[in-house]
Amino acid sequence: MTARQLRRSLERVANAVCLASAAPWAALCWVEARVTLCGEAVFGCCAQAFALVPGLPGVYLRRAFYRLTLDACAADCYIGFGTVFSHRQARVESSAYIGSYTLIGSAWLHERCLVGSRVSLLSGGALHQLGPDRRWTSTDVRRMRQIHVHEDAWIGEAALVLADVGPGAMVTAGAVVSTPVRGGIVVAGNPARFVRELHLKGDRAAVIA
Repeated sequence: MTARQLRRSLERVANAVCLASAAPWAALCWVEARVTLCGEAVFGCCAQAFALVPGLPGVYLRRAFYRLTLDACAADCYIGFGTVFSHRQARVESSAYIGSYTLIGSAWLHERCLVGSRVSLLSGGALHQLGPDRRWTSTDVRRMRQIHVHEDAWIGEAALVLADVGPGAMVTAGAVVSTPVRGGIVVAGNPARFVRELHLKGDRAAVIA
């Protein structure tokens, strides 16, 4: 057995052990979803607890828990320490990377996208509305909209994203995305604005000024 084959075997064992460990908590979340229809208190509690498991065991346990509770979660994604999904209505595809202390609402993270640390991916921008009494309402899950971070997109540290980000686009650190970002460009600022085009040069992305 080669070193690569041994590593894959160990990863399969670790994934299986963590799936078994996360299964009882995922079962509670399943019961909550069937009984309360839109309640997520148990899911939120479990998500926060798994977020705080350190090191490599935490990566495997978080991934296992979300594989059992989200709409979809790939077996080879990376979910960093302190990261929390606040809603079950989320998807994480193969080779997606999510950094530490990231908050994710209803989002679809496509293949190979990179999400930096302390990023907030919100469930659209219409969860609250101003009532007739001039007070802002609490979160209305019926107004939740799933945002897409498309394949190979890169979301920089501490960015706030409320709209779709196109394939291969780059959102710089600290940017606030309130309108859709088309693929292959760099955006920056608050609100995020077009900065540059991107194109592939060989096997690496290059920036066109």
